[in-house]
Amino acid sequence: MQVAIGLTFPGTLKDEAVICDLCKKFNVNVIIIEASFSNTTGWAILKVEGEEDEVKRSLDFLGTKNIRLQKIETQK
Repeated sequence: MQVAIGLTFPGTLKDEAVICDLCKKFNVNVIIIEASFSNTTGWAILKVEGEEDEVKRSLDFLGTKNIRLQKIETQK
């Protein structure tokens, strides 16, 4: 499964390696399409690839970090 997502990060996460954690905690590959970060906010467009359960768990993880998530496209 592959999901393209848009993420908006709160400034409180500026010192956390959220995308790196995503790859370490879940069996997914992440492709960063585009991103921009500052001290107050950040955004990224990613493709997350992996088994359906792992992709869903990884997206749930992002939600627990108060990251706003918008699904752009899903391919099974």
